[in-house]
Amino acid sequence: MLMPKKNRIAIYEALFKDGVLVAKKDLCMDKHGETEVPNLHVVKAMMSLKSRGYVKQQLAWSHYYWYLTNEGIQYLRDFLHLPPEIVPSTLKRQVRAETARPRGRDMQSRPQGSADRDAYRRGAPGSDKKADSGAGATAPGDIQFRGGFGRGKPAASDE
Repeated sequence: MLMPKKNRIAIYEALFKDGVLVAKKDLCMDKHGETEVPNLHVVKAMMSLKSRGYVKQQLAWSHYYWYLTNEGIQYLRDFLHLPPEIVPSTLKRQVRAETARPRGRDMQSRPQGSADRDAYRRGAPGSDKKADSGAGATAPGDIQFRGGFGRGKPAASDE
């Protein structure tokens, strides 16, 4: 498709900067959100790159998602005359600070392995775990069901 060179360069720069590009599947839309060029130009330029194997395309919920391949990175470097030190932000490593995440208790104070789980399963010494469990911890014969509550049959009167 014929399009102005400044539009193609704007599309390629936005793609190279992030490494990905998203466009709504609406060819009549006036402007693309990130590049301020017509959405038709963005979709057609990316289709051209896709046919040459420079991007991978996915379509979800009527939005196109394009991801740069290694060949596409090299092609855009040559097209935009960029040095090899500049890479898309998807290839940059994020620096994580160790102090940003709060640290838990000292790992030396905890028992190693599954010893803490085994102690829980065994229960306290001298206790009967099966008898102590359940709501109210009553014996099976002590449970009483009284009808008439809720949406069922009305309660029987004692008259």
